[in-house]
Amino acid sequence: MSLQHFTSLRRVLALAAALSLAACASGPSRAPVSADSGPKGAVGAERVVPPQAQTLYEQAASSMAAGDLIDAELRFKEFLLQYPEFPGAHVNLSIIHAANGNLDAARAAVDAALGIDPEYAPALNQSGVLLRKNGNFSEAEAAYLKAVTVAPDYPLAHYNLGVLNELYLQRLDAALRHFERYQELVGEDEQVSRWIVDLQRRVAASQRTANMTE
Repeated sequence: MSLQHFTSLRRVLALAAALSLAACASGPSRAPVSADSGPKGAVGAERVVPPQAQTLYEQAASSMAAGDLIDAELRFKEFLLQYPEFPGAHVNLSIIHAANGNLDAARAAVDAALGIDPEYAPALNQSGVLLRKNGNFSEAEAAYLKAVTVAPDYPLAHYNLGVLNELYLQRLDAALRHFERYQELVGEDEQVSRWIVDLQRRVAASQRTANMTE
């Protein structure tokens, strides 16, 4: 399957933006690890998001979901000029920078998010993505695992653990578990469904081979 695991940029951006928007708009939610009624502020703090901030954040996330990265970047930067303490906007900027190939800026943005909240699952997940891009697979796994520890229902970390375990660590059982969990959390994803079926076949074949050699 190899590169097929990397879904279209627009799908990944759309899911990240949707989760980010949920963190901004919803009440308590374990997926984005937000314990407040808006974008999470300083560690342990609860903040009420002003209506104008809510609107600006939603506009930025919508542009990101639509794949308009230039507009999304400008809007998130505008948001952070006024509300720099919200890690979700930093994470989304990191995703945008990484998509544009600017990994130094992506690292700086995710570090800013983790500086605000070291247990913010989207930031941990994005840190794992950047570590994987640099070939630091064990560090990437640690970041993803921390993300699913603090937020078991955060789907992107499960997706990335599936990719990491299958393509880079060759752990088919673990990859299958995380893809199945991702599927449970986001609903039917036809592409991931195909990967799950293929992994189930490969895991069963590996088990048969192991039984034959015993």
